[in-house]
Amino acid sequence: MTSIKLICLLLAAFLATCNATQDAFVSCMLIYSRRFINISDYLHAPGSPSYIALLQSSQQNPRWVNSTGPKPQYIITPSGDIEIQSSILCSRKNSLEVRVLSGGHDYEGQSYRSKAPFIIINLITLRAVRVDIENETAWVQSGATLGELYYNIAKKSKVHGFPAGVCPSVGIGGHFSGGGFGNMVRKYGLAADNVIDAYVIDVYSRLLDRETMGEDLFWAIRGGGGSSFGVVVAWKIKLVRVPEMVTVFNIPKKLDQGASELVHRWQSVAEKLPEDLFIRVIMQNVGQVYNKTVEATFQSLYLGEVSELIPMMSEWFPELGLRSENCTEMTWIESALSFAGYPKGQSWDVLLTRTDQYKSNFKAKSDFVTKPIPIDGLKGIWKRMVEEELAFVILEPFGGRMSEISKSEIPFPHRKGNLYNIQYLVKWDVNTGKATKKHMYWVRKLYKYMKPYVSHSPRRAYQNYRDFDLGVNKHPNTSYNKAAHWGNKYFKSNFKRLAQVKSKADPFNFFRHEQSIPLISKPKYKY
Repeated sequence: MTSIKLICLLLAAFLATCNATQDAFVSCMLIYSRRFINISDYLHAPGSPSYIALLQSSQQNPRWVNSTGPKPQYIITPSGDIEIQSSILCSRKNSLEVRVLSGGHDYEGQSYRSKAPFIIINLITLRAVRVDIENETAWVQSGATLGELYYNIAKKSKVHGFPAGVCPSVGIGGHFSGGGFGNMVRKYGLAADNVIDAYVIDVYSRLLDRETMGEDLFWAIRGGGGSSFGVVVAWKIKLVRVPEMVTVFNIPKKLDQGASELVHRWQSVAEKLPEDLFIRVIMQNVGQVYNKTVEATFQSLYLGEVSELIPMMSEWFPELGLRSENCTEMTWIESALSFAGYPKGQSWDVLLTRTDQYKSNFKAKSDFVTKPIPIDGLKGIWKRMVEEELAFVILEPFGGRMSEISKSEIPFPHRKGNLYNIQYLVKWDVNTGKATKKHMYWVRKLYKYMKPYVSHSPRRAYQNYRDFDLGVNKHPNTSYNKAAHWGNKYFKSNFKRLAQVKSKADPFNFFRHEQSIPLISKPKYKY
């Protein structure tokens, strides 16, 4: 059978389920993908069981599952570069927008949303991890999760790890391209600080590495959000050294146990500690409906043994009263399981589970703090937290390596001078308009209250905790000046350079979404 006849047979079979608008895209994909395989293996149309399953299973925030907004024309699950290249080319030809999905954790669900007709490129099948212990590097595809990366590193070495997030179901693509901080951030910086190469497919469907894309684009995708510039297929990372045994502790303190004073003291200590020691604070409301209070849990990873940690804490933070019985020694990979909420002894295999074990509707916002919040300011937080059932405020310290890296080294600018990052998070189970409105109002009210106590000019935010309240691109060719309202909050002075890189790498503004990096000026011609 000739190639043309085979293409015609495949096209006829698939188009039986398509409408006239979709025909041209499918025809284009069959021609340009040049793979004589069943197109339904990687191109999923609305109404098909695979389409529905992919759309629902990959959304980690259930409030997007039943969204009334437009659904993608197709979901593409590429098995290689060629399907991504064809998807970009065929989307351009047929005036379709592209959304890229790696793990489904975008806080505002921008991978699922578009006012214009669009497709989703879901990288779920591109999840290979190739670890090279001899050179202390690894190549990891964007569709892999943090858990899969950690698992593969630990299988090869007991003394290597990688400084990224604590939620194992988060996708590599979104995490790395937004910066990515976790519990080794004070020792080794962000995940993006430790990326040394990448493969990107650009608007012209070219596959580029660091050398061929150039240093400007390589700079931009490490913290500036990769989906504004192309499709990042894989990342080369440098592994970091970890001890054979690390130490973990979790110490909860309620308000009547001195939580206010301990959190206040923590603010002045956490970013000054030796860089091997990371202590974050997770605050949540606990107790019965009519007797609620706030509990602050001091959660720590120390890259060393208990015998070293106890005297260190006695010197730096004696108020916490840490004792050896509060601590557990374990391997680095076991600490990754511990921070994810799994008990000691849990099989590593759970790291290969892509779904968040605590999936629920949520809304989050973020801030950076440069001066300790006074006790009265903290008490105002407690007062507001007890108004909600599932309210969380998470404080994650900087200092150490984060104070040594230049603010312009990568697009993530929040370095020296920042004591810690705050994440405000509210979760709820009932996914109705009334419930959503109630909980959204609460977190916005808390955010408004925090204004006097956090960074200003501009008030800053973390791009990986995406927040559409800061502003969105309401027009396909939103001007740089309009987008700067939210862009300066995420990137400060790096935002202008990101727009300059965008204008060169994607002059058509093809890769765009609600908070994509804009062009410096409007495109002169259409893609």
